[in-house]
Amino acid sequence: MREFYCYKTYYVYILFNERAKATYIGVTNDLSSRLLQHRSGEIKGYTQEKKTYKLGYFETHSDINDAIKREKQLKEWKRAWKYRLIETMNPDWIDLSETEN
Repeated sequence: MREFYCYKTYYVYILFNERAKATYIGVTNDLSSRLLQHRSGEIKGYTQEKKTYKLGYFETHSDINDAIKREKQLKEWKRAWKYRLIETMNPDWIDLSETEN
């Protein structure tokens, strides 16, 4: 009998607000759904308060522990470092969730 393995993809993502004055870093296995939750107000707290709804950066991981470790690492970074990281993927600071893949 064949064994099938289910590989999940985990996303570490950075959201920013209109003026890039605030960023939010999170981890999820369903980026589209998580973005909808943030934007709808379903997730209360920082993103709702600061209106950090635009996807500025994301990276993928195949192991949840690696993703969580990376999320914690990025949360410790200085603001300038986070901004430079965003600009490696997104130099124009557009909402990546609104672009075609």
